[in-house]
Formats: sequence, C-alpha cells, structure tokens
Amino acid sequence: MSLLVDRGSGRCIVTNSWRTKEAMHASAEQMLPEHKRAAEILGGSPIDNLWQIAVMRRDHRSGPGAWVRATWLKTRPELFESAIDFYRRAMLPAIEDFEGFCSASLMVDPTAARAVSSVTYDSLGTMEQSADATGSMRTAMLRDLGVDQDDVGEFELALAHLRVPRLA
Repeated sequence: MSLLVDRGSGRCIVTNSWRTKEAMHASAEQMLPEHKRAAEILGGSPIDNLWQIAVMRRDHRSGPGAWVRATWLKTRPELFESAIDFYRRAMLPAIEDFEGFCSASLMVDPTAARAVSSVTYDSLGTMEQSADATGSMRTAMLRDLGVDQDDVGEFELALAHLRVPRLA
C-alpha cells in the first residue's frame, strides 16, 4: 500500500498491489468496508481504478520527505503499446538521471488506453528541480505520440509500503 497526499487540495491517492488479478478480485469483498471507512475518515468519495504495472524502476527506497509527481495520460488504442515502449526506451533513462530520483512506474489500463506515470523523488526540492526537464519531456511525448494529458499532480509520499518487483 502507498498513500499520496496533496495537503493543499485534500486529494489523497491510496494504491494497493496484488500478485495476481485473481488475488485482487478475491480480496474485493474484504476491502469494501476498508474503502468505506477510509472515505469517512478522509471526508471524500472513493474512486476505484484498476491498473496493471507495465514498467517499474527503483533506484533506491524512498525515505521520509519523499514526493511524487503523477501524470495521467490517454491515447488511442492503436497507439497504446508504442506509447508504453516509448516510455520504457526514451523517457525512463532520462528520468533515472534526475537528481533525487528514487523510482518510476507506469501503470496502465489497456482496455481504456489510459496510463498513469509516477516518479518518486527524495524530496520536494529535488522534485521541483526536475520540473522544467519533466515538462519538456512530457510535451515531446504528447506531441510525438498523440497522447493526451488528463492531469498532473504533485504529492507528498505519506506511506510507502508497496511490494512490487524492482524492475518490471
């Protein structure tokens, strides 16, 4: 489980991971009361999205004070696989060179041709230092691949306990 928090807007993102899709579906009934309880505590309405990890890189574990920049994307179904490949081949190596880089992931929903990229940094300062370079890379990807950006958010990494492979 991980918890991303934007204290200014009150937006929270809770991410859970399972080894298999079957395990995830088997736990759904048990998780329902927890979703409702979390919504009551946080004062909001839960929105469930199912994502598959397409790409994962971890340089090192994040520590206290880590921040995450998340970008939600959408493309046409026929361009989906090439967009994932572009992220893996071109964007990820550049992201790994950013000062304070901890990890990056690309989670996808192939049925809707949607993706969310998240990059974790050691601190708010190192995330802010990467803003111009990240924006340029994102602009090039959107232009060259015909990808649409739905949203970008910057979040404090309040809880970091996802158990996923180091490389995917």
